[in-house]
Amino acid sequence: MKTYSNRYIFIYSAVLVIVSALILSVVSISLKPRQERNQAVEKKQMILKAAGIVSTTQNAEQLYADNIREVNILDRDSLPAYLYETNCIIPVHGTGLWGPIWGYICFNEDWVIEGAVFDHKGETPGLGGEISTEAFARRFIGKSCTDSLLTQFVPIVLKKNADPNSLHEVDAISGGTMTSNGVTAMLEECLSRYQEYMLTNAGLNSPAKNRKL
Repeated sequence: MKTYSNRYIFIYSAVLVIVSALILSVVSISLKPRQERNQAVEKKQMILKAAGIVSTTQNAEQLYADNIREVNILDRDSLPAYLYETNCIIPVHGTGLWGPIWGYICFNEDWVIEGAVFDHKGETPGLGGEISTEAFARRFIGKSCTDSLLTQFVPIVLKKNADPNSLHEVDAISGGTMTSNGVTAMLEECLSRYQEYMLTNAGLNSPAKNRKL
């Protein structure tokens, strides 16, 4: 039985590690453009879904190009938004129990929610992971982050046994208290940045393209 010196084993192992690392690097670099495109398509699908437009990975880019206009509002802050007809879609992002959470909220011209979509990276399935379901997103439809006179920003809050008649309360996720708190904090932090734009443009009946940006 042939034996090998420690030096031989060390060199062999080092070469094997280096070759494996090079192969993985090449694969990673070659796949990066495809991964980035998939991420971009997924983002467009979420924005379209918030606007109420059903899409697939095959037609999402064309539907997005035909229906969505990207803008930066409040130039000094360069806040991103997406306009669909007279609606404004605002991105939100925050932290749940186990990692990042994010979404898109579609408001009509009176800043009432007409659609929403959320996702997460690592929330618990059946608990905090419920934020990615349509049933959860539908809880936000008809809610608002302004007062009834459209003169003041009012945060949307997730809470247990939320008042169904309240424009600013949404039922929290059963068993997902920390994730619900994360969603509440995310909505307040992200949407409050847009409050000047909201209150300035509230109640306008002109098409979105004619709004003050």
